[in-house]
Amino acid sequence: MKAARKSTIAVVDDDVRVLESIEDLLESAGHSVCLFSSPQSLLERDMLRKIDCLIADIGMPVVDGFELRRRARKVRPDLPVIFITARHEAADQRRAAAESHHGFFRKPFDASALLAAVARAVLAPPEGSSDDK
Repeated sequence: MKAARKSTIAVVDDDVRVLESIEDLLESAGHSVCLFSSPQSLLERDMLRKIDCLIADIGMPVVDGFELRRRARKVRPDLPVIFITARHEAADQRRAAAESHHGFFRKPFDASALLAAVARAVLAPPEGSSDDK
């Protein structure tokens, strides 16, 4: 029996405490985690092809989570994206709902709910694919 491959999750947030807590959470669930304090650092390292899911903060300077998702889609149209935010603006939730995503969480969020969203995201078939083989 082959061991299941670990999923690699990239987390982008400008708050180092959030990065560290999400890293601990995801690693405790068996995922590999790559942390980035800005969208630019993720994009510069050309990591989009190497990850299975992206968790992105919406409220970051220069490039926000929505713009990061847009840029990521150019490289990986099938990449699952989960949004997180400390902002409580209804417009953010409406904008997230209008875009394709695998989860939207306001900080502080429920750890088990985030883990469940990540599990669904990495197990979901790519958009536009068929489960029939």
